[in-house]
Amino acid sequence: MSTDQLTETPPLTLSTFAELWDGFRQRDLRQRLYDAGGVVMQDALLDLHGDAHRLRRRVENRLFRRGTFRFWESELVPRIIDEAFAPSLRAGRADLVQLGYRTTMNLTARVAGADHPTGSVEETDALQEFAVKFSEGATLVHSTRDPAAVRAEVEEALGRFDAMFFTPSYERRRALAADASVPEDQLPRDVLMAMVRHADELGVDRAVMLREVAFYLQAGSHSTSDAFTHAADEILRWRERNPELADRLDDDLFVQRCVHEVFRLHPASPVAERRALADVPLRDGRVVPAGTVVVMDIRSANRDPEVFGPDAEEFDPLRTVPDGVPPWGHTFGGGMHACIGMELDGGTVPRDETGGGPDHVLGTVPLMVRELLRHGVRPDPDSPPTKDAHSKRDHFGTYPVLFDRS
Repeated sequence: MSTDQLTETPPLTLSTFAELWDGFRQRDLRQRLYDAGGVVMQDALLDLHGDAHRLRRRVENRLFRRGTFRFWESELVPRIIDEAFAPSLRAGRADLVQLGYRTTMNLTARVAGADHPTGSVEETDALQEFAVKFSEGATLVHSTRDPAAVRAEVEEALGRFDAMFFTPSYERRRALAADASVPEDQLPRDVLMAMVRHADELGVDRAVMLREVAFYLQAGSHSTSDAFTHAADEILRWRERNPELADRLDDDLFVQRCVHEVFRLHPASPVAERRALADVPLRDGRVVPAGTVVVMDIRSANRDPEVFGPDAEEFDPLRTVPDGVPPWGHTFGGGMHACIGMELDGGTVPRDETGGGPDHVLGTVPLMVRELLRHGVRPDPDSPPTKDAHSKRDHFGTYPVLFDRS
């Protein structure tokens, strides 16, 4: 039965930690939040369901293995951070929103498969422009602008992105896939290469690949840069309130704990939405009728005092959570749609405060925040941060900072 044949019933909101834990794992609740953003999200991984989702996820999961993350963390990410931060450090100032995007763009483009052969600032800025516009299209449900105008802008941007980045990247991978003399270990390890090689198996065409690359480009760069800015904001304010604990920020594992707490308080998406494809029994005894829109209030669930304590609304990197509860709550979703890049963004949870273990990954956002702290970051007293006026989501529009040491 298609979703447009289902009887419309009043929406149901799930808002406690336990309710979302149950809801995310219900296979008959289908992704709905990105229906309005189909110009980017149609047939993208996050919008698929059932067998199509399982197959796409299995193919793309091969790119998101912990060993790959550890290699990137030791070789690739530090170089990208150094290159992106260098101009701001020389200038002694930065806007964290722009710095976050510029830092994450090259890594995100590599994961997605959008080649930028010169690696120039101009290419990075163009990718950033596209990612911002694609993000606006994907999250159209939370935009305060005219939907038709946003869709038209996104379609235009998608066409320019196709010509500038996607077509050369796609044709290069098609040629590599057709050349039997190219060893497996010399093929690009990215989403586009995986889709080109498995196009028949996945049942995807060029248009779907274009949207998938655009989806990865905006999802990875936007969520990561947004978390980066929120992390800097929360940590700077926490340091001001707790000067006697400031030296804890010299510890990488503590910085990672701070970032995990930021993920909890500031999920990239404050809600998720699903539609029931059939009657869905919940663990608490309720039955969600087929056709019901289910709103997953991630922000509220992540601040559930029954799980995170009476001060759940506050930023506390010293917080302890019950066994089995991720320190970031439900920010990365759960079940079939758990975020595929979770460990790339935030790393893995350390086994204890003394060490992360041989398989531990710190994560891109903690590495970026660590670099800020190493260079004495502080808010610009003459230019306070602003919030994004064009989104209902909790995003910064600007966040000027200064650096105290080179």
